[in-house]
Amino acid sequence: MGKINDILSPFTAWKHLVNQPVTIKKPLTRQASDRYRGFHKNDIEACIGCGTCEEICQNAAIDMVPVDGIGTKNGDSGLRPRIDYGRCCWCALCVDICTTNSLTMSNEYTWVDNDPEVFRFVPGAENKPWDQKEQGWKKPGSGYELYEPERVNMEELPPEERDHSFIEIVKGYSHEQALLEADRCVGCGICVATCPAHMGIPQYIQAIRNNDLEEGLRILYETNPLPEICGRICTHKCEEVCSIGHHGDPISIRWLKRYIADQIPENEYKKILETENLVKNDHKVAIIGAGPSGLSAAYYLALMGYSCTIFEKLSEPGGMMRFGIPEYRLPYDQLDKDIDYIRSLGVEIRCNTAVGKDITLEELHEQFDAVYTGTGLHDGRSTRIPGTDHKKVYQAADLLRDITLGKEVPVEKRIVVIGGGNVAMDITRSMARLQKQKYGEVGIIATSLESEHEMPADREEVVEAREENAQVIPGWGPVEIEINEGKLTGLHVVKCTAVFDADRRFNPQFDETIKDFFPGDMVIESIGQGMNLSYITGKTREEMKMDHRGRIEVNRDFQTSIPWFFAGGDIIQGPDVIHGIANGHKAATGIDRFIRQWAVGS
Repeated sequence: MGKINDILSPFTAWKHLVNQPVTIKKPLTRQASDRYRGFHKNDIEACIGCGTCEEICQNAAIDMVPVDGIGTKNGDSGLRPRIDYGRCCWCALCVDICTTNSLTMSNEYTWVDNDPEVFRFVPGAENKPWDQKEQGWKKPGSGYELYEPERVNMEELPPEERDHSFIEIVKGYSHEQALLEADRCVGCGICVATCPAHMGIPQYIQAIRNNDLEEGLRILYETNPLPEICGRICTHKCEEVCSIGHHGDPISIRWLKRYIADQIPENEYKKILETENLVKNDHKVAIIGAGPSGLSAAYYLALMGYSCTIFEKLSEPGGMMRFGIPEYRLPYDQLDKDIDYIRSLGVEIRCNTAVGKDITLEELHEQFDAVYTGTGLHDGRSTRIPGTDHKKVYQAADLLRDITLGKEVPVEKRIVVIGGGNVAMDITRSMARLQKQKYGEVGIIATSLESEHEMPADREEVVEAREENAQVIPGWGPVEIEINEGKLTGLHVVKCTAVFDADRRFNPQFDETIKDFFPGDMVIESIGQGMNLSYITGKTREEMKMDHRGRIEVNRDFQTSIPWFFAGGDIIQGPDVIHGIANGHKAATGIDRFIRQWAVGS
């Protein structure tokens, strides 16, 4: 029966032969439905050129191209989508995936022209009649996204369990949580350009998706030899430009990095990273400072076969990562995991050895083929307001270092911290813990020039400090530390109305009619750190070129004006860990180039 129907069915169409056909008298002027998917529009200012539209297009109908007047900057590639209507099938997936919601489709469908080239155009950059039409296809509202807009919550200790101890706060992602968070990433790569180390972020997130953590580790170590550390305390500027963050929560890039490193034991690193049989050359490099920059330089130089010796003046390696960041943020066993792997490659770290005191820079030059310094910013800066010479006024960097060393730290019942950066929050939260241990309650105030939204500290640091009962009161300028009969009693402040001028130069302005007083028995200054270059002396210092800020001048290889001497990290750029790592990596390449050229010349 079925076969007979198949044979006869075409003839049934003959019954419509005498029917009047449905026709449109003026098809070119017919209005399409309100949500018809017609020609594209793009809010070119909202677009960030992430390329997700190009990636998702199955017909290769979209190319990312430069546009006059649109420059490359953090979070914006400077490119914009060009649509080829010879390939487009009007599926609207490009609109549905658009993370900024800038790309839409008008309901216009009429476009007549004899030149096929005009049907390849950049929406938003080339004016079209439909640009102002409201009708058309837009990404539907919440719940329709092709990716999950909300990040997977990172579990951490509640305030009442953490405010009296230095146990690590953040627990880290489970396998299931990491997979869910990684699946939110659209792989656009906007984050890569913003990361100072230009890490392969979409690639290692894809490795998590594929459950191939060994591949993820290899990707991490291509550009960053301190993943346990950066997975915890990196300033994660990459997340600030994450395209998902425009209409949702940015991807937890930092926590995903930590997840990969946490899952793999250190004793498996050499096998996974294929560093079991490194071939050594006959050249030696001295490195001053076992902070992130020095460790990074040593790692990449070791991979290239160099014998590296790091000279560290403190008792343990790590620099400000160990002696400036509290253990509740960066546990020392995880810090040591990264450092011990670098040591396993043959890198020697000589602690308690101060260059300039125990060994001179000139002696290093005589004994090594090149020298790299990344000594960081360990010296605190003072406000120099009246009262700062009192014995109860301290520097945050000194106290944080003493806490790490296990020294007895002075803890008063009322403490005032001057500063609004991450170091200020670190000392505020550390001292609050010590207050809780000693007095059973917290009595600490942190005040800064900057307003709430301008504070340089990570937002999470400010929120967590308040959760731990510390007061964070922004927008005040310190005037004088009050001393009564030799006893410190508090800090006088005035209202800060602006921190920067129109050109974003530091130029604080105050309304001195608005005053306040923060009572305290102890004041801690945390307005930044300075460098100590006293180990650079004699002829080396005379020949060293410095800029107007007193920083060492370096070229793209972080080579100074003295060919054998390289410098990087916080004393050159920063301060933050990831810049130091990136500097060390580039310097290692520059040192290799210098030594090879020198070896050929000799």
